[in-house]
Amino acid sequence: MKNYLVVSALGEDRPGLVNELSRVILECDCGIVDSRMTVLGGEFAILLLVQGNWNTLTKLEMQLKRLEQALGLTIVAKRTEGRAPAGDVLPYAVEVVAINQPGIVHHLAGFFASRSINIEDMVTRSYSAPHTGTPMFSVNLAIGIPANTHIALLREEFLDFCDDLNLDAVLEPIKG
Repeated sequence: MKNYLVVSALGEDRPGLVNELSRVILECDCGIVDSRMTVLGGEFAILLLVQGNWNTLTKLEMQLKRLEQALGLTIVAKRTEGRAPAGDVLPYAVEVVAINQPGIVHHLAGFFASRSINIEDMVTRSYSAPHTGTPMFSVNLAIGIPANTHIALLREEFLDFCDDLNLDAVLEPIKG
């Protein structure tokens, strides 16, 4: 049985943070299975799924307490299990672009939640449109649509929903 630890770290951005975190993980005989990291404002945020045996994960948990102090990070670690196969879901990608306005993520999340569609990954970004400087917002989602869902009807409902909110959107299967 594989053992996993989810590690979340947040702190002031500076060079070397990924190096230090990954070094400690390696020294504890653990490995990074999955990760997300980004700079938000002046803060560095990282989310890791680490694999190891029970003893090496325990060793890592102890090292993370020391690392938190040494690097000035807020680190949270939680044991977890491997994710069960998704079952009868179809992997789809959603891309949305719009003039930046409050509530876009909330409205999208509500649309999918009301249809029992799981949001499995989300990346958002604010930026200025070229030439005009208009504040823009983009959302990229990976979702799991239950296999018994009528995709054409869902797509039509989703595009109508997005039109009502003045969102440009695409809903398409994830290939490969």
